[in-house]
Amino acid sequence: MSDTLESESPPVSPPESPPSPVTSPKAQLQAESDLLKDLMLWRRKQLNVLLLVGATASFIVMQIYQYNFITLFSWLAMALVVCFFFWGNIHRLLKKESPDLSELEIREETAMNTATLSRQRVEDAIRMMFHVSAESEWFVFAGVVTFLYLLSMVATYLDLLTLCYIGVMGGMTMPVTYIKNEDKLRELGRKLRMKSQSMYSMIEERLLKIKNKVVAGKHEEIKEKKRE
Repeated sequence: MSDTLESESPPVSPPESPPSPVTSPKAQLQAESDLLKDLMLWRRKQLNVLLLVGATASFIVMQIYQYNFITLFSWLAMALVVCFFFWGNIHRLLKKESPDLSELEIREETAMNTATLSRQRVEDAIRMMFHVSAESEWFVFAGVVTFLYLLSMVATYLDLLTLCYIGVMGGMTMPVTYIKNEDKLRELGRKLRMKSQSMYSMIEERLLKIKNKVVAGKHEEIKEKKRE
């Protein structure tokens, strides 16, 4: 009797594994911005040290020893291929099976998120350019144009690698310096903004006076011609 009951009992299905969490592009962008903020504020010191060492080593190798990017990339790729070759052969000799390479793939979800993030960043850059050029105040527009002009002037004397290295060093040091002197810098920025606004209003008044004088002179010329 017990045998028949055991045979009639339905098979127990194994528990379903929970679905893997799907990371949205916005969440991934937020995570990347948090990581960038942590790097700039030196909250992850190991990553900061690795980034500084890697940037300094790349600058020394490519700028001082005059290795170009293709040569350096070829040597690094050659070293990786040799390491993978020895790792695969040692793995086969010890375990007598080929290594599992199923995890070395780019998932479709990751590719779609990357494409969406790239599109969002391009759109944000276009919106920012339109906002600065068409909607912002004049001193913001003048500051952006001045910064781009100075950057173009500096780029005539420095190459791209040096500019990138200076940008990495500046990005790692300037935010920390700003946080330490935040109150003083805000007060200085407020004073500069007030001075720029007063200068703008003064220039605008002078231009209006000149315009009124020109218009009044034209009206007088028209009246004199009518009298003649």
